[in-house]
Amino acid sequence: MAEQCIVGEELTCPVVGETTNAEALPVIRIVAPEANYDYHNKYFSDDTRYLCPTGLDLSIEEEVQKLVVKAFKALGCRGWGRADVMLDRQTNKPYLLEMNTSPGMTGHSLVPMAAKAAGVEYEDLVLWLLTQTSLGLKEIVK
Repeated sequence: MAEQCIVGEELTCPVVGETTNAEALPVIRIVAPEANYDYHNKYFSDDTRYLCPTGLDLSIEEEVQKLVVKAFKALGCRGWGRADVMLDRQTNKPYLLEMNTSPGMTGHSLVPMAAKAAGVEYEDLVLWLLTQTSLGLKEIVK
């Protein structure tokens, strides 16, 4: 399989909710050393920066959020997810790379970072997500 190479900014955008009420959280711009967001720069380097707010034009962020919510709904996702997106440097068009349906939820993860930028504290986000599942808390922690 061959795909077009997209050169530009790497973004990620969390989504919370169900298919009918999915809502995008703020977009995060990932700035890795030498524009190389590889395994080392993601998990071990202190040089990778996560910008939220991104510093991008608001219309671009809104377009990314719409794309991510559309993908979340099309895939039938629920609860929370995070989509990775490339923003073409020449056209400013966002391209969806993948949907992460169970992204990290530690205090240092990207979903809580975006929630905090939206004014939602980590504990409140986690408790809200727990109330959105069809399982009760006792069933989840078995």
